[in-house]
Amino acid sequence: MVSTEIVQRRRISVNTLTEHHRSSKNRRYEMSKRTEQISGTHQRIVDAAVTLHGSIGPARTTIAGIAEKAGVTRLTVYRHFPDDEALFSACSSHWLSQQQLPDPTAWSGQADALERVTVGLSDLYRFYRDGEAMLTRIYADWNALPEAHRGDLESRNAFFRDVLLEPFPESSRSGRLLATLSHAVSFWTWRSLCHDNGLSNHDAVEIMSKLITTTAEARGAVGTSRQQV
Repeated sequence: MVSTEIVQRRRISVNTLTEHHRSSKNRRYEMSKRTEQISGTHQRIVDAAVTLHGSIGPARTTIAGIAEKAGVTRLTVYRHFPDDEALFSACSSHWLSQQQLPDPTAWSGQADALERVTVGLSDLYRFYRDGEAMLTRIYADWNALPEAHRGDLESRNAFFRDVLLEPFPESSRSGRLLATLSHAVSFWTWRSLCHDNGLSNHDAVEIMSKLITTTAEARGAVGTSRQQV
């Protein structure tokens, strides 16, 4: 027969293992809960900053204002985002993830120069109209943006311009054509034509396409068939 002492030892051992298992489960639960809380706080801060950027602009958005809107302290904001660049990057990524972005890859499927300009500007102006409220605030507060973000926006516009420029012959790529394409992809160009003067996206695309074509034809950039249209 097993002695009473051995039975008691086994019971103690089993109880110890059971308590250890429960303790491990509790720790994992608490860690998971803590992770969810941190993630939720992080997202509330981002949401608050995005809302303020879109309503009053980055220049007037303060850490205190973000903290108040997110329901946290200023210290909590700094714990999640140690500097303006980190916060702005998170806000920009979150806002862009909710937009239908321009697709220059699709533009590149158009080998004809004028067709590419039409397709590209139509796509770009659709994006500008959809995101007008936020984009207006962002570009209006240009000097308040982190330097890295200003560089990203400039590089993006230069890339859009270069994709539209690609089908034009090398001999036609004058400074005037580059300037015209840069003007065409600018948010402020779209806003002037459509917001300030009430044009539709279609009309704005048609106007800018004709301007680009006229500039290109002056250098022989568009084929004879285009010139006769």
